[in-house]
Amino acid sequence: MTPGSLLLIFRQTFGHGLRAAYYRDVVRPRILRTPPITGTTDKTCEIHVLTCASDWLNLVWVLKSFYAASGKRYALCIHEDGSLEPEQIKTLAAHFPDARIITRKIADEIILPMLQKFPRCLELRRTKFISFKEFDFPALAKSERLLYLDSDILFFTIPEALIQRIENSEYKLNTFNGDEQTAYSIEPAVLEKLIGFGMLERINSGLGLVQRQSVNWEWIEEFLNLPGMLDHPWRFEQTLLALCSCRYGVELLPKEYDVHLTGGIDGTPCRHYVGTIRHLFYGEGIHRLLKNGILRN
Repeated sequence: MTPGSLLLIFRQTFGHGLRAAYYRDVVRPRILRTPPITGTTDKTCEIHVLTCASDWLNLVWVLKSFYAASGKRYALCIHEDGSLEPEQIKTLAAHFPDARIITRKIADEIILPMLQKFPRCLELRRTKFISFKEFDFPALAKSERLLYLDSDILFFTIPEALIQRIENSEYKLNTFNGDEQTAYSIEPAVLEKLIGFGMLERINSGLGLVQRQSVNWEWIEEFLNLPGMLDHPWRFEQTLLALCSCRYGVELLPKEYDVHLTGGIDGTPCRHYVGTIRHLFYGEGIHRLLKNGILRN
């Protein structure tokens, strides 16, 4: 191995410090020693998550922190992008025995024929696995209310405002955590001129209560024809969900749910560790969960 290769490995391992590396590489796998989460059969809401080979272990932390903090046992559906090994799927099933785990192969057999009437949607679903959130989540849901949850969000105390909206049968809007700033593939002012309705800014699709009927494929087919929609490699997904939600009806969760790149956990029921602060998922987030006793290694 060349000195350059060694340096690269060192930077990848310790680039964010020894603390982050320790919690990522030593502490993080200990979640697999904890008991399984059983009884996830409450269809008041169904949690839908998308995972892959690089983030499935983080997802275990996310889900166990949510169930521990909330005290709820909402039904769970895990979608995998085709990259998980059989042993990883088996491990997820062992820790969430009542969950539905839908593999990419099975999902393709169901979803692709359903999209034949929507050629733009079909092409997107074939080529961008992140679009499962627009197609697989609503199509395969067994509840009219879905909790969208990314694999980089940890929960530290009960997310009261979120739970209240989920449990309130009269609540008919979509609701999401607010992004640090608006991150759509097309600027909101430009979008509004193209679509003819108002756009709520700062919607983040990582955490949200979504009414199943709001994710309308006819609308998405229309939105995919907007100039610039697919110019960004991942923002298009957030933009499509924001567009559907704004046409349907949406509001943000309270400020304590917002994505924030500075500051810590205090005062927030959860924290969304987006890309630039992903290292804090380990040294800050996992550390706090263990310290609080919500999860035990």
